[in-house]
Amino acid sequence: MAFRICLVCLGNICRSPMAEVVLRSTLDRHGLTEVVVDSAGTGGWHVGEPMDTRAAAALAAAGYDGSRHRARQFDSGWFAERDLVLAMDRENLRALRRIAPPDADVRLLRSFDPDAPEGAEVPDPYYGGEEGFATVLAMVEAAAEGVAVHAARALGRPLGRR
Repeated sequence: MAFRICLVCLGNICRSPMAEVVLRSTLDRHGLTEVVVDSAGTGGWHVGEPMDTRAAAALAAAGYDGSRHRARQFDSGWFAERDLVLAMDRENLRALRRIAPPDADVRLLRSFDPDAPEGAEVPDPYYGGEEGFATVLAMVEAAAEGVAVHAARALGRPLGRR
């Protein structure tokens, strides 16, 4: 049995692909090979493009590889194929919930970070400098452990924080 997670931002070139790479690494570190992770954007203007170079550089500086990413647009049919859909901010959360079936599990990514305040978002770094990408990386790393614990529990494999 697999557990499928999709991470979603606006264009799928900054936040959600960074979160996908980090979460996949975190899950691998915990041996959760049956968890499948992907990402998409609510908008389609970047479909087929690689990750923003600043996002890829922030990942590379921390030892991650985002070079294989190509942007995709979220399709409402994917809800039937995903167990958990995680939005980076409230705008994308609202967009996803508008098209989600009633039983879909759609949440904010940072809701899995025990140190984040209620309703915390991952801000869009696209129009800022490189420091915004480092901030996003720290936020997704902080939430990734909580997502891993959630996935492990959903699979019947309780996992403590590392």
